[in-house]
Amino acid sequence: MKPFFCNTYNHSFLGSTHKNLTSIGQRIFLIPALFSGLILFYSCQASTKQKPDVLVTTTNNLLIPQPVPISHGETERLRQGAAHWHDSVLRPGSFNGGMIVAKNGNIVFEEYNGTGHLRSKDTVTESTSFHIASVSKTFTATAVLKLWQDGKYNIDDEFSKFFPQFNYPGVTIRTLLNHRSGLPNYVHFLEEMGWNKQIYVTNQDVLDFLVSRKAELTNIGRPNGGFSYCNTNYALLALLVEKVSGKPFGEYMQQTFFTPLNMKHTFVYNHLLDSGKVNPSYDHRGRQEAFTFLDVVYGDKNVYSTPRDLLTWDRALSTGILLTQPTLDQAYAPYSNEKAGIRNYGLGWRMNVFPNGKKMIYHNGWWHGNNTSFIRLIQDSATIIVVGNRFNTNIYHAKDLVKLFGNYFVGGEDDEAENLKPGKLIVSRPLRKTMAASKRKKGKQITRKITRKRRH
Repeated sequence: MKPFFCNTYNHSFLGSTHKNLTSIGQRIFLIPALFSGLILFYSCQASTKQKPDVLVTTTNNLLIPQPVPISHGETERLRQGAAHWHDSVLRPGSFNGGMIVAKNGNIVFEEYNGTGHLRSKDTVTESTSFHIASVSKTFTATAVLKLWQDGKYNIDDEFSKFFPQFNYPGVTIRTLLNHRSGLPNYVHFLEEMGWNKQIYVTNQDVLDFLVSRKAELTNIGRPNGGFSYCNTNYALLALLVEKVSGKPFGEYMQQTFFTPLNMKHTFVYNHLLDSGKVNPSYDHRGRQEAFTFLDVVYGDKNVYSTPRDLLTWDRALSTGILLTQPTLDQAYAPYSNEKAGIRNYGLGWRMNVFPNGKKMIYHNGWWHGNNTSFIRLIQDSATIIVVGNRFNTNIYHAKDLVKLFGNYFVGGEDDEAENLKPGKLIVSRPLRKTMAASKRKKGKQITRKITRKRRH
């Protein structure tokens, strides 16, 4: 039962009935229909009242289950663990951004630091949108999978079926999604082959260049021959979404996902419309990064969002209101198994697959000074989100927090952490060095203060 169908039908029906009662004949004709509509309305209301705590309605008819409550003790344990990591690892690195940790959809830790423009007064809040860089690929992949789910194409169709000029046989929609297409990365080859940097590259330019300059490209791989992470794949997939949906990519994403999910601060960047409203990014020293000729291509990047909107995105995916479970199973399957180890890639998602059956679904992002870490522990209904617009490698160590939720690092399989007891907060070796250096620095500062006091 979907309650919003009942409400939509009732409102439109009663409104049209009121406007069209212009004759006795019409009234007589509409009485049975009106009676039926009222019965449907009250039956829907009754069915809704039976389970008031099962579903909560967002806008535009997409329903997300309410968070499953967790105990105060569990909430406090998780909050303390997340706060410790934030204060000891993230904040000392001049973090400028936002962070959320959630369990069962409940936010157990949320913190925002800095300003949208460094050294200004526009404080970062839960409404501040950040460029999430390659985490944008999770949105593009979902759009492609939804169109497949809706019967618009077969995921194993060749890309050339929709773009006949595309002269790369064997490159399918699936191999674009899982980075096994063998295509070279436009981020590198355009500059190497003399693209005029005074001209912004578009998605169509990427396609046209691949087609017209194919003979000059030297690093084309065999389709499905191996994994090679490549932004070109997702620039092309955005074109596919436009071709099949008949809408600009940003418009399709807005109408299909962002607006229905009430993700008010999420959008696909449009240089003509959004250049004045987005925050710039900065390098680790706080110097503003330049806008370059590569910065208007979308699909592989250029989604802006917030930690809260990303949590909504996580919950919409986890609860099956966007994609069916069989489709999600395809997305979370590991496709690149040539090399032994826990690291792999699905359809738009990185993953760590552990020997004990645990799986961490995630994606990181990096573009100029923008960093994002988006981690989903589906088996434990946990989410870790960190976004920032001042380059900070500590953001990527957010995966240290997964040990708060279970045993995800087994037998030293991942060099980011060690095999410690479930539920115990761990810190990776690189971060231990960072924290040790931070403590030494702090110790020196204290020593200097004491020395100064003694001198006085």
